[in-house]
Amino acid sequence: MLRGYLQVRDTCPVCSEELHHHRADDGPAYLTILIVGHLMGPTILWAFVTYRPDPWALASVFSVGTVALSLFLLPRLKGAVVAMQWARRMHGFGKSA
Repeated sequence: MLRGYLQVRDTCPVCSEELHHHRADDGPAYLTILIVGHLMGPTILWAFVTYRPDPWALASVFSVGTVALSLFLLPRLKGAVVAMQWARRMHGFGKSA
C-alpha cells in the first residue's frame, strides 16, 4: 500500500483499487504518540525506581527507544488508518466509477 516510507500509492499494484482518496492526515501521528507515550511512560518510571540509573543514561536509552518505536509504528498505523477508511468506504472509497 505504501510507496517509500509514508507515501500512499495512487492505486494498489495487485487489484488496481484507487487509494488516492485517503485522508489519513495527522491521525497516524497522533496514534503513534498515544501508543509510544503509554508504553514508554510506565517503562521509564519502572526503570528509574528499580535501577536508579544516572539521569543521562536513562534519558539517552529511552530517547533512542522512543524514536525507534515511533519510526517502527508510524507507517504501520498509516496503513491501518487508510485500510480503515477503505473498509468503511470513507472519503471517496465507496463511490463507483
